[in-house]
Amino acid sequence: MQPSPRALVAAVAAALLAALVVGAAPARQERPLPAFQGTTFDGQPFSVGALLGRRLLVLFLRAGDADAERLARAAALLAAQRGAYNFEIVGIVSGVDAAGEASLAGSGADVPLVRDPAGAYGGRIGVRSPAAAVLADAEGYLVRGSDLAGPSDAKDPVGLLAGELRSWLRIPDPTAAAAALEPSSRPAAPDFRAERLDGSGAVELASLRGRPAVLIFFLHTCPHCHHALAALKEQLAALPEDARPTLLGVSVAGRADEVQESLEQEGLDFFPVLGDAGETIRTAYAATSGVPVLIGIDREHRVAWRTAGWRDERDPALLRMRLALLAGQTPPMLLHTTGYSGEEFCATCHPGQHDTWLLTAHSEAYDTLVRHGADRDTECVGCHVVGFGKAGGFDPAKPARELEGVGCEICHGRGGPHLSPGFVQGGNYEPVCVTCHDPKHSLGFEYAAFLPRVSHAANAQLASLSAAERQKLLAERRARREALLPTNAAFVGSAGCRECHAAEHASWSAQPHARALATLAAKERAADAECQRCHTTGFGKPGGFPAGGAQASHPDLAGVGCESCHGPGGEHVKPDAAKRGTILALADKCDSCVILQICGSCHDDANDPGFEYEVKAKIEAQRHGRAAPATATGARAGAPEEGGGR
Repeated sequence: MQPSPRALVAAVAAALLAALVVGAAPARQERPLPAFQGTTFDGQPFSVGALLGRRLLVLFLRAGDADAERLARAAALLAAQRGAYNFEIVGIVSGVDAAGEASLAGSGADVPLVRDPAGAYGGRIGVRSPAAAVLADAEGYLVRGSDLAGPSDAKDPVGLLAGELRSWLRIPDPTAAAAALEPSSRPAAPDFRAERLDGSGAVELASLRGRPAVLIFFLHTCPHCHHALAALKEQLAALPEDARPTLLGVSVAGRADEVQESLEQEGLDFFPVLGDAGETIRTAYAATSGVPVLIGIDREHRVAWRTAGWRDERDPALLRMRLALLAGQTPPMLLHTTGYSGEEFCATCHPGQHDTWLLTAHSEAYDTLVRHGADRDTECVGCHVVGFGKAGGFDPAKPARELEGVGCEICHGRGGPHLSPGFVQGGNYEPVCVTCHDPKHSLGFEYAAFLPRVSHAANAQLASLSAAERQKLLAERRARREALLPTNAAFVGSAGCRECHAAEHASWSAQPHARALATLAAKERAADAECQRCHTTGFGKPGGFPAGGAQASHPDLAGVGCESCHGPGGEHVKPDAAKRGTILALADKCDSCVILQICGSCHDDANDPGFEYEVKAKIEAQRHGRAAPATATGARAGAPEEGGGR
C-alpha cells in the first residue's frame, strides 16, 4: 500500500493492468507517456521525448500546496543518483502562484520544474491531485503512478515519500537503519516500550526475551494489512501454545478508537496494538514506507525474516513456513506444486546459502535490466529471471518480484532437489551456467574461474560481515569491471590489422579512439601513466604502449587501437596462424553484455558517468565491421569470422 491512503491515479492504474504480448517483437499495450514540451523555470528547453532511453519520474505539483512541496523535497533527495540508476526527474507545476513557485523551486533543488498553469498535462494522464507522480520506463511507457501526498502528521513525511520513490526506482535504501536490519545480518531486534492503544498498559519487547515474536506494522484501513492479520490469526492458533510466537502490532496512523473499531469489525482484535506517535519504533525497524511490514524475531531476539507488502497468492504459505521455524518446528514443505516458488521460500530453510546469494550479481540481475531499459527485451529477460517461458515461471505480462534475478531455482531446478532431483549431476553446474554464459553474452567465461564468485561454500565467510561491510562489498561488486581480453599474445599495433581489414581500419582512423592520447596533450597529461592506461593500446603489456612513453616513439599504439577491443594480435597476424581463436570477434556479441565488459574498464563511473546506459548508441556510432559469412574452410554456416570487427 502507498504511504497515502488516497486512490491510485485511475488512468495509470488502467495502464498497469494492460497485458503485455510476449514474443520476438512484443507489442507494448501499456499507455505511453504523452508528449510534452516546455521551458524550465531557469529558461532551459524541456521535452519528454528527449529523455527516451532513461526512466523518467514525472512529478505533478500544484504551486502553493504543502503536499506538493514535500514531494518536491523528497524527489530532490534522489536527484544525485540519477546517473547511477539511469533516470531523470521533472516537476510539472500547475496553478498560478508566484510565491508557491518560488517555494517549490527551493524545495526541489536539482529537479527541473516546468510550468503548466492549467494542469493540462496532468489532466491528459488523469492526475487530479496537487501532489502526484508517474514513472515511465526507458521506452516511454507508464509503469507506475500514484497520488503521493504524504501524511502531514508523520514524523518525517519527506523521508516517507523519498522511500516510496526509491522503491519505484529500485534504489537501495541508504539509511543506516535499513542496512542494519537486513535479515541476512541476523541483527538484534531493537528493544522498545510502548503503550497499548486500549489503555491497558505498556508492552516491553525485552520482557518477551526467550520467546519468539512477530511484529507487524499496519494501517487499519489497509485491506492488505487485514489479509495479513487474518493469516496470522489462523496460523498462530495452529501452533502449540508453549512455542507460539507472540504477535505485536504497531498502528501507523489513526485515532485509537478508530483502529480498535476497525479491528473489531474485521474480527482481528486478537493481539495487543501499540501506539507509535513519535514513530520511534517504525524508525528503529526501518518500516517508514508502505504497509504491512512483518518482522520475525527469534528466541534470541534477533531479526530472522522480514516481509514488506502482502500477496494473497503466495504469502500465506511463506508465512506458515516461517512461523513454524520461529516456533522451533520443522517447516512444512509448501513449495509451488506446478510453478516456481522464488528465493524467499528457499531462504526459510537455507538462510546461510541465501545470504551468500544476496552478495552476488545474480541477485541483482533483473534490476540491471530495469536500469538499462531492457526489462521488456525477451532476448535479455530470459537470463535475468527465474523460469522464463516455462509454466509458473516469470511472465513479463504479470511480472512477479519473487522471480526476478538469477534465483535459486535457476541453478538447482524448480523447487530445488525437492521437486527436481537429478537436475544437477554430480555437483557440476556448468551445463546450467553455459545456457546463459555463452560466447555471445558472456566474455571470457570459464566455469572453474567464475564458480567461486557464486559458490555458497566459497563465500560462506562473508556471513560474518557487518551490515556496513556487506553494503560496501555490494557497491564494489557493482562497480567492478574486469579486463577479460585475451592476453596470450603480444600487441602489434593497428597498422598490423590494416592489410586484411582496410575498410575497418579507415573507419577507426576517423574516430576519436584513434586520437585518444592526443586529447591528453591538450591537458598536459600525455605523459601521465594513469591516464595513458585508457588512452593507449596494450598499456604496460608485451608489445604495448610503455608506461610514461611518448606518442612520437610509439605512434601506432598512441590511441585506443584495434587491439584495445579485439585483444593482442601477435598470434593472429602470423603468416601461417589460424585466424579463428587468435583474436576476439565482436560483431556477433551482445553490446550491453559483452562490449560493456571491454569498454567499461575505462568508461567507468569515474571517467564517463552514464556510459553503461549509452553503450549501444556509442557502439553504433563507431561500428566499423560486421559478421562475415562462413567460408569454405569448414566454418559453421552463418558463424562470424573471428576477425569480424566493430
